[in-house]
Amino acid sequence: MSIQVIINLVVFVGLIVFLTRFKRPKFSLSRQVLAGLITGLAFGFGLQFVYGGESEVVAGTLEWTNVVGNGYINLLKMVIMPLVLVMMIAAVVRMHKIAALGKIGGMVVLILIGTTMIAAFVGILMASTFGLTAEGLTEGAREMARADTLIARQAATADLGLADMLVRFIPSNVFHDLTGARPTSVIAVVIFGVLFGIAALLVSAEDPARGESIKHFIETVSAIIMKLVHLVMALTPFGILALMTKVVAGSNAADILNLISFIAASYVAILIMFGVHGLLLRLNGVDVIAYYRKVWPVLTFAFGSRSSAATIPLNVETQISELNVPQPVANLAATFGATIGQNGCAGIYPAMLATMMAPVMGIDPLTVGFIVKLVAIVAISSFGIAGVGGGATFAALVVLPAMGFPVTIVALLISIEPLIDMARTALNVNGSMTAGVITGRYLKDLPVEAVEADGQALGAD
Repeated sequence: MSIQVIINLVVFVGLIVFLTRFKRPKFSLSRQVLAGLITGLAFGFGLQFVYGGESEVVAGTLEWTNVVGNGYINLLKMVIMPLVLVMMIAAVVRMHKIAALGKIGGMVVLILIGTTMIAAFVGILMASTFGLTAEGLTEGAREMARADTLIARQAATADLGLADMLVRFIPSNVFHDLTGARPTSVIAVVIFGVLFGIAALLVSAEDPARGESIKHFIETVSAIIMKLVHLVMALTPFGILALMTKVVAGSNAADILNLISFIAASYVAILIMFGVHGLLLRLNGVDVIAYYRKVWPVLTFAFGSRSSAATIPLNVETQISELNVPQPVANLAATFGATIGQNGCAGIYPAMLATMMAPVMGIDPLTVGFIVKLVAIVAISSFGIAGVGGGATFAALVVLPAMGFPVTIVALLISIEPLIDMARTALNVNGSMTAGVITGRYLKDLPVEAVEADGQALGAD
């Protein structure tokens, strides 16, 4: 370990000590997260300015700062499966009518898929407006290596239809899925939790006394799991510091400048979709400014971690405690939103890539036929994308071949992928929370005995 790396790590430890000053009651979680974000950005830019993005000193520094960042992500992943299982069981047990589960789940999925279709249209529009095309993209050794890997992965997913993906959602061994061993493990655990909860409801209907015992046990376990989540969330500022340091210090300035148009178009498309979410919330009587103020810590963490799944605990906690979304709805929205209908990764990204490839293939991307076909394919793939691993890359591996396009364009954008993926992940998570809030408002139209709602969705001023 060089002396420069040691000095950098001493500075990093000093920044952690500095962030502990914000661990006081007068500082909200949003302020703590903001402090971690700004500190990470400053430290990352400092490393870039002094050493450059591809320096061995930076690599050596990130090797150790990643212990904090990756360790935090692992702790979050540790609580995901127990949280999903217990919360899904609790969500169903709290319902007095099983039919309400279908209505809530159906509406959450409908909103997620619907907004993803809108996101695909926005992606097409932005790629065309900025004049983006696949022609002229630089193809170096790193991109060629990535292209070979993508082609191999495409071959593995080529024979997977939507029916095959749906079958993979169904758990054959829940203990195996609780380890997160499969790409579809989260959905599999959700399905098991729903079925377990339905069985508990049926037992409660047959034996009310036993039903009270079941409900008490589930509530106790839920309280323990949420306390565990709170313990992990207390580390959020330090995790964000390390994660943002990695993203900023590990980026290549030349690659960013070379592909600045694609980055700008992607961020404009993402901002438009945040506006679409806000419009949908406002149409349902929600104070949009108050909403974004409350979800800011969640979006910040999603931005830094680039993981929708790792954001599930904070997503659920914020929906319940800050947005007053009923617990059953919050659990369904956060879990489904991490695997189905991701607006950024499964909507905007593959649509932009397909639009960029169309002119190269002699197709006008602004024709009605092309737009309708692409949006329809995006909608279908966004529902089943978790079956092949999830994420923007695999969404592209499904959408591009379905449109008759090669997948090599994905490899050409590898150098700027982290910078865009941060915002895409934040959009994915916001889409799930939007679905939760809107569905929570929809509960007003259900019979009061159908669902035990702990509160109402965020109201308008």
